[in-house]
Amino acid sequence: MAKRIIWSPQAVADRISILDYWHQRIGNKSYSRKLDNSLKKIIKKIAYYPKIGRQLADRKERFFVKDSYQIFYIETDRSIEILHIWDSRRSPEDLKL
Repeated sequence: MAKRIIWSPQAVADRISILDYWHQRIGNKSYSRKLDNSLKKIIKKIAYYPKIGRQLADRKERFFVKDSYQIFYIETDRSIEILHIWDSRRSPEDLKL
């Protein structure tokens, strides 16, 4: 059974920022929609198979890489909390978990 997905405020802001970037860069929403659907599919897969992501060393957080994006999350007994969606082409020093 799939666990419930909870989006942190940071993850929501990340998602909006990423989709808005591609909308502005390309000039239409077609790629943003495609990317959003792709992210939703992988998050749904994480809800069914929470151990699919790699666990960070000595931490509870896990992450899954989809194309150039890293999805950081925490698994609880009943839910998956999406913490952050990170474009790995950005500077790694800016990533804060």
